[in-house]
Amino acid sequence: MTERLAADAAGIARAAALLCASETVAFPTETVYGLGADATDAGAVAAIFAAKGRPRFNPLIAHYASAAAAFADVVATPLAERLAQAFWPGPLTLVLPRRATSVVADLVSAGLSTLAVRVPAHPVALALLAAAAHPVAAPSANRSGRVSPTTAAHVLAELEGRIAAVIDAGECPVGVESTVLDLTGARPRLLRPGGISLEALAPFLGALDAAPLADAGQPLAPGMLKSHYAPTLPLRLGAREVAGDEALLAFGPPLPGAALVFQLSATRNLEEAAARLYAGLRTLDAEGGRRGLAGIAAMTIPEIGLGCALNDRLARAAYRDTKD
Repeated sequence: MTERLAADAAGIARAAALLCASETVAFPTETVYGLGADATDAGAVAAIFAAKGRPRFNPLIAHYASAAAAFADVVATPLAERLAQAFWPGPLTLVLPRRATSVVADLVSAGLSTLAVRVPAHPVALALLAAAAHPVAAPSANRSGRVSPTTAAHVLAELEGRIAAVIDAGECPVGVESTVLDLTGARPRLLRPGGISLEALAPFLGALDAAPLADAGQPLAPGMLKSHYAPTLPLRLGAREVAGDEALLAFGPPLPGAALVFQLSATRNLEEAAARLYAGLRTLDAEGGRRGLAGIAAMTIPEIGLGCALNDRLARAAYRDTKD
């Protein structure tokens, strides 16, 4: 039985005690709910992979209470320090070389010589990290490859009985995962668009080259697999019309004829759409499956601001491997 903890001092203290006892605990961040374990304990980290059914070649993000704590485990460049000052706490993950003295278990970085680190902005997450007094490895708190959770109810729907506890702090305000930047090369590389837009990063970085969707090889950071964030029903992108046996993920005035509609944002507000994306996919998948619908059609979202992250998640959610 998974404990459902209140987002108060007692709940945070209980969650920290569980983490220190090598248990797995789901907790809210500003992006999505994460499934946390003591990042210095290889056995606890292995329990994350087991609970999610996550392949061990897929690295995790290590979460910290401060930039100083994060940079104790990685080699921070001057650019990394400027980005941390500007965007931490917040939805930005930096991939940097691991220090030889890093206390983080090798399993967190899937054997790579790099480590993905961030300082989340959610007050409950920061309080938990401070109480635990060690880095916490945490991917999204859902079964591997499935839609990410933005409420405690989403976590329990997939991981009830598989994890020790979840802290219930309501909905996550951002709703899509962190932006991931690789700072290990000669120039920065975008590995995953997310909660910090490319426009916000541009004054620090200039133009960025996006990494392609990862193939069957080892990804460099979380969230890079081609098929990810996926509902059970097939997802069709760029819909200009919708069939009577399809559910519609609407952005702006909905297309006519859908059997079921979830509105991301009637006013085409990208921040609202990002916060509602995963709830929308979950709702349409569950209700559409119950009604026997053939699939989900998603309306077009502009490739600006948070739209880049939304389109990235939808492309991965829609991907279907056609190889035998």
